[in-house]
Amino acid sequence: MRRVVVVLALLALALPMAAWADTITTTNQTGTIAISGMSGTNGLGTVGTSTIASNGSQLTSFSWGSFSASSGKGGALGSVSFATGALATGSVSGGGTFAGGGSFAIVGQGSWLAGLPGSPKGKTTLFSGSFVGPINWTLDSQSGPKETYTLSGNIAGTLYNGTTITGTTSQNFYTYNGQLVAGIGHISIGNTTLSTVPEPGTLGLLGTGLVGVAGMLRRKLMAS
Repeated sequence: MRRVVVVLALLALALPMAAWADTITTTNQTGTIAISGMSGTNGLGTVGTSTIASNGSQLTSFSWGSFSASSGKGGALGSVSFATGALATGSVSGGGTFAGGGSFAIVGQGSWLAGLPGSPKGKTTLFSGSFVGPINWTLDSQSGPKETYTLSGNIAGTLYNGTTITGTTSQNFYTYNGQLVAGIGHISIGNTTLSTVPEPGTLGLLGTGLVGVAGMLRRKLMAS
C-alpha cells in the first residue's frame, strides 16, 4: 500500500513535466535576408528603422516525438520565414538587438505531412507566431570579405491544430564583399525548438485528484 501511495504522488508531480516534454525540432537552410534601413554612408543601419526579413529558406528537417522527416535528396519539406521588429540597440554591422514582434512561420508541403497528428494534407502552415522580447543579433566572425552573424530569440504562437506553443530559434547568416551595406545576407542554417504549452486547468485537476487519492490511501494505511 505504501508503494502505491508513493507511485501516485510521483505521477502527480510528473504530469507537468510530461506535458512540457512534447517538443518539436526543425532545421532550415539556404535562402536570403533583406535588411532595411541600410542607406547612408556608414552602413550601420538605423535604430528604430532597420529590420530583418527572410526569403526562400527551405525546411530541411522536422521531428516531433518519435516522428521524424528529413528532406535528404528529395527536396525541401517546406519553408521557414521570419521578420523581426525594428533595431533597438547597437548596429547591424557590429551586433545589437532587434525588438520582438514581427513574424515567424513554418510551412510544410508534401506527402510526409500524413505522418503528423491529424494527417494534414497539402500546403499547411505548421506553426504561425512571432518573436517574444528582444532578439539578439551577434557578429560571430569577421575574416576578410566574409562576415558571419547569428540571430536568436524566443518565439510563441500556435500549431496547425490550434495548440499554443513556445520555443527558441537560432539563425546563422553570412555576407560577402560589403553586401551588408546593401542590406543583403545569406542563410546558412537555422535551428528551431518548440514546446507545447500544457493546459493548466486539466493538469491541475488531474494532479490534485491524484494527490487526493494518495492522501486517502496514506490515511487508511496509518489507521490500519
